[in-house]
Amino acid sequence: MEERGGCQGARGGRGRRGSGRGDAGGGSGQGREVQVSKALSKLLRHHAEKEGLQLDDGGFARLDQVMQWPRLKSLHVTFDDIKTVVVDNAKQRFSMKPSPSLSTPDLSSTNAADWIIRANQGHSIAIDASSLLTPVTLDTLPETVIHGTYFAFWEAIVESGGLKRMTRNHIHFSTGLPEGKEDIISGMRKDAEILIYVDIKRSLEEGGVKWWKSENGVVLTDGNVEGMLSSKYFTRVEGRREEVGILWEDGKEVAKLPEKQRGRKPPRGKEVRGDGHRGGAGRGNGRRRGRDRGRGKQLDGEVRQGET
Repeated sequence: MEERGGCQGARGGRGRRGSGRGDAGGGSGQGREVQVSKALSKLLRHHAEKEGLQLDDGGFARLDQVMQWPRLKSLHVTFDDIKTVVVDNAKQRFSMKPSPSLSTPDLSSTNAADWIIRANQGHSIAIDASSLLTPVTLDTLPETVIHGTYFAFWEAIVESGGLKRMTRNHIHFSTGLPEGKEDIISGMRKDAEILIYVDIKRSLEEGGVKWWKSENGVVLTDGNVEGMLSSKYFTRVEGRREEVGILWEDGKEVAKLPEKQRGRKPPRGKEVRGDGHRGGAGRGNGRRRGRDRGRGKQLDGEVRQGET
C-alpha cells in the first residue's frame, strides 16, 4: 500500500521506552502502543482543527507537528513508536508516507519532518471523503456488509428508523466477522453483540446514499441527507454470540429483543457522552457513567465507534 510502504518492516517501537511514563497521558493500565494509538486517533480524527493542526485534502498532517501535540509529548513518543503503531496496528488505523515537499524521499529516514500521517477513517472533523476514501459502486459491491452494535442500543435504532452517523462523518461497516475467514481488519468491534446485515446494492440502486471503502477495508456511508441509513435496508439482524433469534428480516422487524438482553448495559467505554462520543476510562468518567448510558440509548446505533 503506497501510503504505508515507507514504514513496512519497521519495528523500532517494540523497546517500550518510557512505558512507565505513559500514564501521564491518562492511559493508566493500557499498553504503550494502545496509548499512542488512542492519542493519534483523537488528534487526527477529531481534534486537528481545534488544535490548529493543518490536514491536507487527503487527511494527512505533518508528523513532526503531530508529535508536538501535548498529549503525545506527555507520552514521550518517538519516531519509532509512531512507526510501530502505523505498521503493527491490527486494524491498520493509520497511514504514513514521505512528505510531498521532498524532492527525493528517503524511505529510511527517521526524521519526523520527512513524513506525513493520517487516520484512515473514523473522522468527525470535516474531510473530503473523495480524497480519503474509494467510492463503492454497483460494480464494486462487497459481498457482505455488516454493522456491529450492542443490545443496549438496539431499541433506539428501531425507534429512530435506522443507523445514524452521530458526530462522525460516516456510519461504519465491516465486510465480515472479525473471527471469520474473510481476513477482516477493521469495521467492527470484537465485542459487538448484534449483527445488522445491510442491502448495500438496493440502497445504491434507489439513490440518495453514498458508500465508500477506506484503505484498511472499512465500508462507510454518509447516510441520507439526515445522516441516517434507513432500517428498510436491513436484510437480517441477529445476535452475534448469544442466541436471540432473528430480530429483523427483509426490511421488517420480526421479533423483539428478549427481555434478558433488553435491559443490558453497554460495555464499559461504549456509553455516549453529552458530545456524542463514547466515554472511556479517563478521569471523571465514573461520575458520569450512569447519566451517559441513559443518553446513549436515545442517540442510537453509531454509538460504538471510539476507535474502530
